[in-house]
Amino acid sequence: MLRYIVLVLRNRLSLILVTALTPAIWGTTYLVTTELLPPGRPLLAAVVRALPAGLLLLLITRHLPRGVWWWRSLVLGALNIGAFNALLFIGAYRLPGGVAATIGAVQPLLVAGLSSGLLGERLTPRTIIAAVAGVIGVSLLVLRADARLDAAGIAAALGGAAVMATGVVLSKRWTSPAPLLATTGWQLVAGGVLLAPVALLVEGPPPAVLTSSNLLGYAYLTIIGSAIAYALWFRGIRELSPTHVTFLGLLSPLVATTLGWLALGQSLTLAQGAGAVVVLAALVTAQLKPRTPRPPRPVRPVRSPALVR
Repeated sequence: MLRYIVLVLRNRLSLILVTALTPAIWGTTYLVTTELLPPGRPLLAAVVRALPAGLLLLLITRHLPRGVWWWRSLVLGALNIGAFNALLFIGAYRLPGGVAATIGAVQPLLVAGLSSGLLGERLTPRTIIAAVAGVIGVSLLVLRADARLDAAGIAAALGGAAVMATGVVLSKRWTSPAPLLATTGWQLVAGGVLLAPVALLVEGPPPAVLTSSNLLGYAYLTIIGSAIAYALWFRGIRELSPTHVTFLGLLSPLVATTLGWLALGQSLTLAQGAGAVVVLAALVTAQLKPRTPRPPRPVRPVRSPALVR
């Protein structure tokens, strides 16, 4: 029995660590975008991340949706990729990066609430405290004192967190019988198709000339940042609680800040260091399974002394 428990815990830890690779990869997006991609084309980057990656996975799996999975894939693709990236783009352009990241950090709390209502998961005080601590940690990590606020940008950032949270919970509720890579491809294609006309309308046609650095950056986002990262992400959602998975998203601003310090020479303050510690503490605390109450011991009947011989 003890060996079985150790094996389960080891497998769960391995699954958490593998799933954590996804937000860590997404944390490199800022560095790749600023150093390799053409400026002012975030929606184009979102389309290139989603559509070619989805088509690649469909080519590999050769598996199309069936029945209800046509419209479910469209809904999930819109929530997890299309609408999320569009709102993320609006929030990023109208708000400083620190404000957008701090607002996005409310996603674990939203997922916990939705999981309680749609999946029947228990919303514990520890989860709420960890979620609030995550927001505080991210704000210390990336928020600046002179950050300006914009109502439309705040609404877009909150909307992005809400649609992604809904997509994560529905991805758990609607578990497809198809292979994981196929369902990942369906969502990426659906999200990319929805994003493409928006990108064309807002940013115009793609650049006529792309440098080798641009192509390298787009290839990284397509293969590593989407095809591999989303497959690991949706696998984690299948096997773990959506609340536990979404807390791992707090790693993205942590990785982005660390890379800015290591690769771009950005300075780190004491407050940022404290924020990193708080983020890690919230993340680890959220992964701990809640204790299951022990069943009450059966009450032995008390026999009358007169019946005792």
